Amino acid sequence: MEDNEKKESPKYLRMSLAAAMTLGFKKGLFHRDAKLYCINLLLNYNSGCAARCAYCGLSNKRDGAYEEKSFIRVTWPNFPLSEIIERISTRREKVKRICISMITNKRCISDTREICAELRKSFDIPVSLLVSPTIITRDDLVTFKSAGADKIGVAVDLATPELFEKFRGNGVNGPHKWDRYLECLEDALEIFGHRNSGTHLVTGMGETEKEMVDIIQNVQDMGGWTHLFSYFPEGEAHQMGDHPMPDMDHYRRIQLARYLIDENISHARQFSYDDNDRIVDFGIRTQRLDAVIDSGEPFRTSGCEGYDGEVACNRPYANSRPGPGIRNFPFPPEPGDVERIRHQMGVLGYEFIDADDE
Repeated sequence: MEDNEKKESPKYLRMSLAAAMTLGFKKGLFHRDAKLYCINLLLNYNSGCAARCAYCGLSNKRDGAYEEKSFIRVTWPNFPLSEIIERISTRREKVKRICISMITNKRCISDTREICAELRKSFDIPVSLLVSPTIITRDDLVTFKSAGADKIGVAVDLATPELFEKFRGNGVNGPHKWDRYLECLEDALEIFGHRNSGTHLVTGMGETEKEMVDIIQNVQDMGGWTHLFSYFPEGEAHQMGDHPMPDMDHYRRIQLARYLIDENISHARQFSYDDNDRIVDFGIRTQRLDAVIDSGEPFRTSGCEGYDGEVACNRPYANSRPGPGIRNFPFPPEPGDVERIRHQMGVLGYEFIDADDE
């Protein structure tokens, strides 16, 4: 136990397997030579996370020691902060952003501030924070900015208050509240500025396409952005191991909707839906919609940009296995990929409807 105590934050941090590979801590290759340009870090404590989110591998309700729990289906090995800084300093061309993820543990507040300041002191690489609204205050956000953070993520995850309550609140005896998460997002946008804060949303948790479009539009109207994920169960032993992934056509339509909304190409009020609240019209001319799809951009991972303006936090294969079923592309889709995407969107007989045609 004494040795474990020494491996807690702020001196130690867990790191995604992809980030560990990028920094040379772990050996491995990415499918199709994908590259990760963001070092994703996770605070580490023996006491773990107090939250009980039904879909999360770090849930307090899940058996096992916190340090041994998977997160987003992969291991997050633990390394000293000093070694992480040293590795980044020798691989500057590979790192365009760093992201620190908090858990629901009050020790995170001061440790996040300390770690962020240490990273920013060590090199001029932007640092994002994925915060836990349940334990922080508006004043904490101010101190995070003073420590050098430039972007804040608020992982609302669920599209509606009812689903949030079911999977993160009273439904699992968890501490999180929908209103508190949206309040934190509003505070972050006011403090960090337009488009410097946003939310994570997970598709496939029981929401309709219209409900997901509405929350994406609400966040955009607030001045934020959405990073979109497809539900991907942690494993059979997990409490939601038998919950299915969303159908691919459903996810592709939501990806396209998110891109059109976040890029101000269309607006939710221009969308149309069928009797099951599935999107049948994105509210723009067919020619322009085709051009957007052909670009492949809507289907890439939506994440924080690096100092070059390109997405750095692309989390290769975080919500699907490598292969033909890639859901979030960690690189620009090639023409063959776009052709497959179009086929995937047409599973339910989907047709592009020209909103401007009479």
